[in-house]
Amino acid sequence: MNEFVRYRRHWLTLAAGFLVGIIFFIATVQLVTAANTRQSDDEPMPDADHPTQDCQECHLDVANHWQDSPHAHAFDDEVFQAQWSSMGEPAECLACHTTNFQPATGEYDAEGVECQACHGEVDAEHPPNPVPILADTEYCGTCHTTTLGEWHRTGHAPADIGCMDCHDPHSQNALFENPDDMCINCHEDSMGDYLEDLHVQEGIGCVDCHALVIPPEEMPDDGIVPTGHAFDITPATCVACHTDALHAGFSLPGYEDGAKAANGETAVLVSTEEETATAVSETTQAQLTPEQQIETLEAAVASQNVTTLFQGGIVGLVLGGTSAWFVASNVRQRRRKEDEDGEK
Repeated sequence: MNEFVRYRRHWLTLAAGFLVGIIFFIATVQLVTAANTRQSDDEPMPDADHPTQDCQECHLDVANHWQDSPHAHAFDDEVFQAQWSSMGEPAECLACHTTNFQPATGEYDAEGVECQACHGEVDAEHPPNPVPILADTEYCGTCHTTTLGEWHRTGHAPADIGCMDCHDPHSQNALFENPDDMCINCHEDSMGDYLEDLHVQEGIGCVDCHALVIPPEEMPDDGIVPTGHAFDITPATCVACHTDALHAGFSLPGYEDGAKAANGETAVLVSTEEETATAVSETTQAQLTPEQQIETLEAAVASQNVTTLFQGGIVGLVLGGTSAWFVASNVRQRRRKEDEDGEK
């Protein structure tokens, strides 16, 4: 009978240790799952070392330019929120719509693109030490992937005419109040007689044709569409305006129904998105597409999750084994004491 009780206590001890390990492992799984969910609205955001408010104390003019920009409202923009919600609020989007997003934890420093997103860590000696500027064209392209791909197709890329040569980095507006003046500033000598063209006389400028964006019939799931930075002129560009019945008789290969479509009779077949994707593939092999960026982020998060779960399992087994050893040791001591008392 005593032997049966001894074995029973032994197996109960092992079962208790194993149960402790299982409980710890389950708790680890729950923590990893919770870390991948979006921070709730009532959670306080982590404080950044140098929040934007600190920068505003000295750079109020810059802050005023930034506060109404697409960067400032990258997260709370109504269009983004609607598209993001329709996609199930994937965490990958927060890599570009928040500041300092951490895929492994789902945390970020601030909603929107704030100062440190483009300036990095601020030197503790600033001022007087200068603040770094990370926002060259390739850096901007980590989020503005479509625009970067289009830019690589133009003569601007080999001439190293980048984003900030045409855009204010804080407001994201064109450097010239009239965008056409910005084009003429560099291209005036090559325009020839075009400045006397009927288009110009009618108030149709450079960007009206060269930066025209024709929305796709169906918005892609990720919401990423051409941005007009390839500056291409295609038959679709002309058809966007020349929709009268006179021009409907002049068919162009692939655009036979173009003018009719603009009058609402049929659909315009525009391959702008496909052409852009092909050109990006050919000219920017080193650049990641949005899909590749998402896959990379998902792989990183998955790898982190597996590592965390494995570590949790090991720790759980160690804790369980240690607990079992302590329980078994106490049982042996109690049994030894009972045997000694019985002999007396």
